Amino acid sequence: MPERIETVIIGGGQAGLAMSYHLGQLAREHIVFERGRVAERWRSERWNSLMFQFPNWMMRLPGHTYAGDDPDGFMHREGVVSFIESYSRRLDPPLRCGIRVTALRSLVGTTRFLVETDNFNLEAANVVVATGPYQEPSIPAFCVALPSATYQVTANRYMAPDHLPPGRVLVVGSGASGYQIAEDLLQGGREVLLSVGRHRRVPRRYRGRDFGWWLERMGLGERIADSVPSDLLAPLLTGVSGGRDVDLRQLAKEGVQLVGSLQEIRDGRLYFAPDLAAHLAKGDEGVLGFRRLVDEFIARHGLTAPEEPPLASISPVPMPSPLGLEVRDAGIRSIVWATGYQYDFGWVKCPVLNESGAPVHRRGVTSVPGLYFLGLRRLHKITSSFLWGVGEDAGYLARHIEERRQDYGL
Repeated sequence: MPERIETVIIGGGQAGLAMSYHLGQLAREHIVFERGRVAERWRSERWNSLMFQFPNWMMRLPGHTYAGDDPDGFMHREGVVSFIESYSRRLDPPLRCGIRVTALRSLVGTTRFLVETDNFNLEAANVVVATGPYQEPSIPAFCVALPSATYQVTANRYMAPDHLPPGRVLVVGSGASGYQIAEDLLQGGREVLLSVGRHRRVPRRYRGRDFGWWLERMGLGERIADSVPSDLLAPLLTGVSGGRDVDLRQLAKEGVQLVGSLQEIRDGRLYFAPDLAAHLAKGDEGVLGFRRLVDEFIARHGLTAPEEPPLASISPVPMPSPLGLEVRDAGIRSIVWATGYQYDFGWVKCPVLNESGAPVHRRGVTSVPGLYFLGLRRLHKITSSFLWGVGEDAGYLARHIEERRQDYGL
């Protein structure tokens, strides 16, 4: 007979540890399975120079906050790993690393689940899937049309400029990862092209405060996900060099060639849309819109904040943007795909996934009693998948598990 336990948490990152904290506060029996090490994705799926996108003072998990001497600084990737590791040591959760869950099934005729791993099976009354929002890189199918000698790597596997073969590099995607990787490559002495798509620029600092401070002070991160347009993009931010504004035009001045969104690859040729200027202009609207929100908030609440000069009008800068390039002729030897992620829940054999493989839930609670999801993008609020936002959802699910035990005598 498989071992039985009340709750299994799958994932030993920030979400899984926050869940363990809240179950521990309620004295509920549980175990945490982690396929690798604590904070594995921060260790092995982030490039070497990555800096946390928000100030250190925003580093917080339930019962654990940043306590260093540089609250307004920006932490290196290794610092984030250390922060989560120290949380795990302090929490001392019932954690088992090196355990890969291969399948999750409902046990027929019972209210329990069978958790299958590489080495053993386990029965549980509750299962919390806390494997994170960034699971499987989403790459366009036409990538197979690239010349066979072209080196391809996804953003979560890119590590450093010198890890790529010699030659020009095309980065596809202008979100936070794409921008920062393009900048990292440029600073590493590489020739870079950046395929620009939809993005939303915001000021790093405005009226004397960081973007993150205004985000919390104005309650923007507290918005329920259902009330926010589904196509609202994440803000384009960087913590590099102490945190500064992201400006694609400045990146172009420094040597990165900007091109439109990549539409197709055929017979070794890249085809770009004529949309570079439109994407740059749309991205700029985020800066103007955020400044306006802050100004209105300050006026409405009578706050005192330093004045800033009006933003100079941003006039379109003509940028030669080819609509087509031969990969070999252009000297492009590597492509970094920074084109987002999709869920990878094929191992979840319970009827809780929609046609695209995404979990169907309400604040992490599924239609299958006892099965929960945590740490997903916009699970409940805008910040549900953020390091400092996951704890609130974890507390909610812990209380739900406690109530379920009382209601059904589990």
